[in-house]
Amino acid sequence: MPTSPLDRAAALLASDPARAEREARALAAAAPRDPRPALILASALRRQGDAAGALAILRPLARAFPNAAMTQYELGAALAAADDASGAEAALGRATALNRDNAEAWRALGQVRFAAGDARGAEAAFAQHRRAVVRDPRLKPVAEAICAGRLAEAEAMLRRLLAARPNDAAALQMLGEALIAQGVYEDAATLLTRALELSPANDGARFSLATALFQQQKAPEALPHLERLLAADPADAAYRNLMAATLAQVGEFDRALGLYEGLLGTLDRQPSLWLNYGHTLRTVGRADEAVAAFRRCIALDPALGEAYLGLANLKVAVFTGAEVAAMRQVAARPDLRGDDRAALGFALGKALEDAGEYEASFGCYAAGAAARRAQTPYDADAFTAQTRRAEALFTAEFFAARDGFGADAPDPIFIVGLPRSGSTLIEQILASHSAVEGTMELSDIGFLAKAFGWSDPRPPGYPTALADLGREGAAEFGQRYLAATRIHRKLGRPLFIDKMPNNFQHLGLIQLILPRAKIIDARRHPLGACFSGFKQHFAQGQAFSYDLADLGRYYRDYAELMAHFDAVLPGRVHRVIYEDVVEDTEGEVRRLLDYCGLDFEPACLRFYENDRAVRTVSSEQVRRPIFRDGLDQWRRFEPWLGPLKDALGPALEGWRDDP
Repeated sequence: MPTSPLDRAAALLASDPARAEREARALAAAAPRDPRPALILASALRRQGDAAGALAILRPLARAFPNAAMTQYELGAALAAADDASGAEAALGRATALNRDNAEAWRALGQVRFAAGDARGAEAAFAQHRRAVVRDPRLKPVAEAICAGRLAEAEAMLRRLLAARPNDAAALQMLGEALIAQGVYEDAATLLTRALELSPANDGARFSLATALFQQQKAPEALPHLERLLAADPADAAYRNLMAATLAQVGEFDRALGLYEGLLGTLDRQPSLWLNYGHTLRTVGRADEAVAAFRRCIALDPALGEAYLGLANLKVAVFTGAEVAAMRQVAARPDLRGDDRAALGFALGKALEDAGEYEASFGCYAAGAAARRAQTPYDADAFTAQTRRAEALFTAEFFAARDGFGADAPDPIFIVGLPRSGSTLIEQILASHSAVEGTMELSDIGFLAKAFGWSDPRPPGYPTALADLGREGAAEFGQRYLAATRIHRKLGRPLFIDKMPNNFQHLGLIQLILPRAKIIDARRHPLGACFSGFKQHFAQGQAFSYDLADLGRYYRDYAELMAHFDAVLPGRVHRVIYEDVVEDTEGEVRRLLDYCGLDFEPACLRFYENDRAVRTVSSEQVRRPIFRDGLDQWRRFEPWLGPLKDALGPALEGWRDDP
């Protein structure tokens, strides 16, 4: 408890700044030469919104005591409140230099830098804040290691500490956050969930948990945590930014746009906000505004490769000559980050392709793919082995013995295949039917597959463990899928689309848990599909696409697995050939609707009039009528596709075969 009058006045600042002001004035009147009451008074005025009054006290105080860390902090905070960003940064920089353990000064410095558009400088300050806020002497060395980027060292220290004290909430939180920094989101979420069980009022752990869940595309689980955080602090920019991104994951695009627009009202120099705003605008079909947002982002940070990639992903020729020159200049920088180098490679490849410079374009695509491959390693042998296990397990006899397994609902329509094979077009056609709702690429089947060892290299390996799934378990997993995807169904239609191309890997699981679901295989010429994937920068999940030989081998495994299911479950999968849709749209649409048990509706032929949100990079393409331009684009690059052709081998023959 505070004992002196000064201590009591200072303690009131956070809870009752008006009373703190009254007590500080009385103390200052009694001791006019003591700077401490003046500092408390200035802080009280600032907290009540009187930045000018605070500065009138703090400026002469800072001149008189230039090495007083708290005075410099208060000066910086008051200057920030008065919108003097440069002055605030200078004062807060002095405050942190004088006392590197002043956590609030680091936090304020991060906020000033973020508002000024210096995202990297802001993150450096926030990292120092996370270090300085740790007071426990056992955890201080860990905090220092994390701040310095020595994550493996910090993780080892934390695991030793938790082995002795498994219920240490602070250590659990720090380990979770260290794992987030390393991209290990699932384990991070487990640790942070436990930390919150032990310390439910810990908003920092709650925000970190929401971040880990968002990174796993588990937006429905992240939302309640963010709602609680925003209820306590509705103005917090970090909470609002993550909430906007999370809402976009569940299709709440209007709410997401509202949050971004509110943030940009006060943080209009922050490139990452303009970038996220641009992506969301593209998704809802506001292409011109998306272009403007991406260009605003580039103006603020010319080295941010993802902003150029945002323009490229509109799939229309939008780059100016000046932008192409700027991309070349940025790409030549030796200090460019890996993320920006990869994104710029793909963006510059698109710009040069639009200009007809195909050899140079391919070189840029290849450079972008190489940079991306370095970030996302891929094990082709492991995927081939998984494919062979699926073929060995899923026989006609296997499914016959499990007749009647799974949830009985017919609701889902799965669209599978390779990315960039026409799946978004099929989705848009079906979503234009009155009985079908389009959603997005849902990760829920993949989440369920993890329960059976998917992504686990240890024996027996996925999908072998599915042999042990019984009747009740299959029904339970089917219901879990239906419950988890319900948040994406906004229109109350009886059927909905799950357009995750990679789900072809999980057809056996889908058959076991959702036997009445429809499955559509979106297929395209192997060279067209593979090269279109090679020149695309995917956010996640397509690590095979950054090497031509891996792409060809992946396509072969995919085609072989689909042929296997055609043999053991004849007619179960409906194949749609992209080239056939282009040549005979109405005929293919009627076949598609017949397979889905739906009556023909003319709106399905006018799919381009559907104003639904589309999250994939094909969003602008499916808002136009069918066009032939993209059919043979790969032929312009054929001289450089030798490794792809060699890897495809026999998959180039008979790729259109439909049983």
